[in-house]
Amino acid sequence: MTKQRPVPDKNPLKNKPRKSGPVANQTGFGTGTPSGAPVDLSAFRPSAPLLARQPASFWIRNCAIPWVQLGDTVAIAFADPTQIASLTAELTESFGPFIPVIAPRDQIANLLLQHFKAPLARQASVSVAAELSTRSLLQRPKNMGHFLPVSTVLTLAVLFPIEVFSGFCALALALLLMFTGLKLAGLSAHFRRNLDRTGPQTRSLPVQDLPAISVLVPLYQEAEISSALLKRLCRLDYPEDKLEILLVLEEGDTVTRSAIDEAELPDWIAVIEVPIWGDLRTKPRAMNYALNFCRGNIIGVWDAEDAPLPDQLQRVASAFATAPPEVVCFQGILDYYNPRANWISRCFTLEYASWFRIVLQGIAKLDLVVPLGGTTMFVRRAVLDDLGGWDAHNVTEDADLGVRLFRAGYRTRMLPTTTFEEASCRPNTWIRQRSRWLKGFMATYLVHMRRPVQLWRDLGSAAFIGFQAFFLGTVGQFLLAPFLWTYWLVLIGLPHPSATVVPPQVVSLTIVALVFFELLGIVIAATAAFASGRPSLAIWAPCLSFYFMMGVIAVYKALYELLWHPFFWDKTSHGFHPPSARDEAHISEQIQQNQ
Repeated sequence: MTKQRPVPDKNPLKNKPRKSGPVANQTGFGTGTPSGAPVDLSAFRPSAPLLARQPASFWIRNCAIPWVQLGDTVAIAFADPTQIASLTAELTESFGPFIPVIAPRDQIANLLLQHFKAPLARQASVSVAAELSTRSLLQRPKNMGHFLPVSTVLTLAVLFPIEVFSGFCALALALLLMFTGLKLAGLSAHFRRNLDRTGPQTRSLPVQDLPAISVLVPLYQEAEISSALLKRLCRLDYPEDKLEILLVLEEGDTVTRSAIDEAELPDWIAVIEVPIWGDLRTKPRAMNYALNFCRGNIIGVWDAEDAPLPDQLQRVASAFATAPPEVVCFQGILDYYNPRANWISRCFTLEYASWFRIVLQGIAKLDLVVPLGGTTMFVRRAVLDDLGGWDAHNVTEDADLGVRLFRAGYRTRMLPTTTFEEASCRPNTWIRQRSRWLKGFMATYLVHMRRPVQLWRDLGSAAFIGFQAFFLGTVGQFLLAPFLWTYWLVLIGLPHPSATVVPPQVVSLTIVALVFFELLGIVIAATAAFASGRPSLAIWAPCLSFYFMMGVIAVYKALYELLWHPFFWDKTSHGFHPPSARDEAHISEQIQQNQ
């Protein structure tokens, strides 16, 4: 284990000169290292035909560029001579025998950026195949054909109001029962064994065996991230020469740019500015662009407000080292550092504890599709490249990536390491964030269900059912919640509207099912409160029934945006409620337990 990095005391952010790169090459090769002074590329213009012999990401990651062609032989300029031996075989296949020369890193990097900036910005928006991307599915309604299903249902509702109402009640109950199955699977897995102790092995690897890890931190309109983010990142216990963290900014984001310009960034943190291309500005598009600059074999994602435990990357490296070949992705646990801000933040913390510590563990154990959480996820670089990265048009690119990984034959497992975030604690912020998630779930479901038979073949029967349970269950329980609320009328002595068309026993069984679902949610939340080390939050579990009512507003907002603004990214604002002294103590305790 390496020593914890010192945190800069003053102005935690004022730019200083950087070393040769965020992740130094560790091959140690020296064979074929050219001698002589570096060549000057200041007046050089790159050759497009020569650069086209390798992908843009190859030249950028290795900081190399074809310099001049002498007959059949090409001279290739490198910034780091120790990389030449490891790249010789690949370059020889493309160029034949070549002459290596050395050139200043800044000159090579600037030439590559100028040449590839526009095509990389364009490619970042369309890197995922059209048939698996939201961009080919959702368009703004332009004719009445889009409203035909809605108009048909409305017509039937006018002609047969009770029957249609009862049908929606039955559908709502069916979707609720599907989602209940996932919850029961997770609770069962939790009680069978403590996955935090029996998950992937976390033994420390020798330093020489640690993989290079690149972590993307997308930022947009983040004025308050500077000192807090740097302090959290400096806690990481991972060798600096095998770690790079890329702060990913949008071109024109002067708010975040100003914060970064005031920063004293360590040389293992770099800044990537994503060029504007068209009207699309989403987190997945920014990450697709930044992926070209990553040098690590493992790619991770953190959000601006994240506070990962110091040993998280050590655990990631160990998990990948011991995982079978088909396991190419690990999802960490998300928790919140400000649950005591108000009752919404307490419920938010309970909801996420229930999902990440209970339900998602069961989903992974049953070998079903794991919808990724968008942060604290780590995936093998080669696989991410093969899949085209993230869908730039999907506002829940994480859940979509989880489905595409599974369809391609890969598996995701949970990792017993925690990242702390800021919980939404304002109703309007919560609704905006949740509507984006629900819109993304709707889009992901529609994209992958365009060819249901093929999806069933790709996933297998069990995973196909799990896919339906998660996406339909998540959206349906909010979309159709008002129909289920009508059953509570019976408890106050009023008849249910469908009592005239369905037997009374069905109404009674539905009420029993609803009571069971509510009790199950309370049990899971209380169990999760203890599992997360916050047992005092368990008393707030009954409030979740009222907390989830906000989801009805969010889902109809999501449905509207799905039709009219499918690619709109409703950004979540942060920085309203920092952790209290008690919560800071809880995080410190978690850090001590993991050291």
